[in-house]
Amino acid sequence: MALPHIFDQTWPDPAKASDDSKSAGILLNEASETFALHLGVRSDELHFIGEPNLGFHLGIMGLNSPQFNFKYAPVDRMANFAIGNSFKEAGQNVLELPVARDGQVDFSEVREDDLVSLQLCNRETGVIQKSLPKDPAALFVDMTASATRFALPENWSVALWDSRSWLGPAGVGLLAISKRANWRNPLPHLDKKVSPGQVSLPLVVTSAIAIDSWVADEKNLAPKISELKEQFKAGISKIAGSYLIDGQADHLLSATFSGVDSQYLVNALNEKGFAVDSGSACSAANIKPSHVLAAMGLETTGNIRLTIHHATTFDQVSAFLVALETTLSELRS
Repeated sequence: MALPHIFDQTWPDPAKASDDSKSAGILLNEASETFALHLGVRSDELHFIGEPNLGFHLGIMGLNSPQFNFKYAPVDRMANFAIGNSFKEAGQNVLELPVARDGQVDFSEVREDDLVSLQLCNRETGVIQKSLPKDPAALFVDMTASATRFALPENWSVALWDSRSWLGPAGVGLLAISKRANWRNPLPHLDKKVSPGQVSLPLVVTSAIAIDSWVADEKNLAPKISELKEQFKAGISKIAGSYLIDGQADHLLSATFSGVDSQYLVNALNEKGFAVDSGSACSAANIKPSHVLAAMGLETTGNIRLTIHHATTFDQVSAFLVALETTLSELRS
């Protein structure tokens, strides 16, 4: 509802000297302060980018040095795989860290000459990393599935958020670069801009309004979200041939069902009015087998991913569980 009014106020370039531009600049500063408050960083450490996935390349490659070892986990976003490949081609040492069946990454071999990428919360399984890298040379933190639920580790160097994680608009990423980080822009540039392109100011301001609203709802609704997850878990565990991946994040859930194809299961549930997903959460093709589940040594077929939103109700979960059991019976027969 606020968006038309925001567009009216934020069309000018906030860097210009007109009165309208000054008003737009005030809105941009207020948005920056709002994000800084909720994300636990300084406002002058925050930078807006129009494509959140670009943040992986800007953040990691900007922290990199040829003498560093780049270490990441096989359950991380696919952007890390691409970055790792580019480092390998340049002759740099790259290592995938071990990951256990429960999704926990082993950071015990991290050393002082390592550039480490940490995914604090996996957006496919909801697994939250319990043990964190202690003293790497630089630490990139993927917060794209975390919203404001989890705090940054104290030794972070660069962190990345996605506006969509607090139900803000798509096309807004937030890249925080710590003042103590040795970060250099990896892209060709002639100025001090972190991102080479323009970011929509109306969307940035709208995202700031969204995070304010989302945080208020999260405080009030977190107990309900936790109860909804328990309802999901109880219902799924009763279904024959089911395997539940119980990550610690209350809003995310993943389950695998034997004897069915993921695509047919997703399509059948969608026809019954339930929007679920499958496959890798960062794949361009949603039905592509999950590299996350494969890295954890789990079955990749018959998998669905569930996200519990603030508006989800107990009745909806009950209806979904009935539809799920019916659909599985139909597909298996």
